[in-house]
Amino acid sequence: MTRARIRDLGIVIGDLPTGAHNAITDVAGVQVGHTTVVYDEPRVARTGVTMVLPRGGEIAADRTFAGFHRFNGNGEMTGLLWVEESGLLTSAIGITNTHQVGTVRDAMVKHASRQGLRGWYLPVVAETYDGRLNDIGAFHVTEEHVYQAIESASDGPVAEGNVGGGTGMVCHEFKGGIGTSSRVVDTASGQYVVGALVQANYGARQHLRVNGVPVGKEIGFDHTPSVLEQMQSDGSIIIIVATDAPLLPFQCRRLAQRATVGLARVGGSGHNGSGDIFLAFATGNHVPRDAEGPVALTMMPNDHMDPMFDATAEAVEESVLNALAAAETTVGVNGRTAHALPLDELQRVMARYAPRV
Repeated sequence: MTRARIRDLGIVIGDLPTGAHNAITDVAGVQVGHTTVVYDEPRVARTGVTMVLPRGGEIAADRTFAGFHRFNGNGEMTGLLWVEESGLLTSAIGITNTHQVGTVRDAMVKHASRQGLRGWYLPVVAETYDGRLNDIGAFHVTEEHVYQAIESASDGPVAEGNVGGGTGMVCHEFKGGIGTSSRVVDTASGQYVVGALVQANYGARQHLRVNGVPVGKEIGFDHTPSVLEQMQSDGSIIIIVATDAPLLPFQCRRLAQRATVGLARVGGSGHNGSGDIFLAFATGNHVPRDAEGPVALTMMPNDHMDPMFDATAEAVEESVLNALAAAETTVGVNGRTAHALPLDELQRVMARYAPRV
């Protein structure tokens, strides 16, 4: 069956409407670019890099408020000390494999310098481990790959599945990778967009649920084998949440915390070996790098934020499912095969449970 997004299969997640692309790029100004690195010689490459540009590349000069949440900390996202200290996101966001965070970080600094950056630059770069499918010790991702991802970034539809940083990832023992979704939210403060993008590389088969249906238990290893030698629930997921609402840093942190709700709905528990790190940023305020005096800000009242929390949970939940639905079966290093979630079987399982969900 041709790969599709989860809604293309007739499976609707949540109650809120999506944006035009049902992607993080529905938040005005947000762009996403990928570079996918796949070859077999001289060593097997199933990896890449994904870039999220919060203001279309202008983030260093026009900063956004941001906050993060560490659900489980066996992972890396650089730059978070300054995000915590200042409440600001001052760079684009790179996502890649565990061993190439440094490569991506350095390339982002060089790219910013070539674009005329003045002063220091502390990029945000996150990772999940793709060594089951990628010969991770070969360090396939280069600075040029990072430049390509930045320069190809656009505000249109976002490629999903095994692309960019998600190329070699495994989710709930199916092929995983990049997924995205968005929601349009009506609040007492106005209408806003909440978008999410995930790099999903976590979870045991038995825990996967779709709209509450125990899909992972229903699609057994006799039907679709696992790439893992033994049942394993450790892994990692990076979640980026964006909104155009006027949120302050502590409110961004609250939004990042709600990503946990969406992850839990799909079957993520934040196990000991998992690196589950979530970053939320809000473009509704502008904080110029060269401000010479007080900066005028607006703030959504806290008691208006409940719909934003609901939107975050729904967008994250659907992002993970889009990553699974879009990803294709991949043969990687040492002949290991990560099988795609079988969409025809998924539909049959959902139909059997339809009267109960």
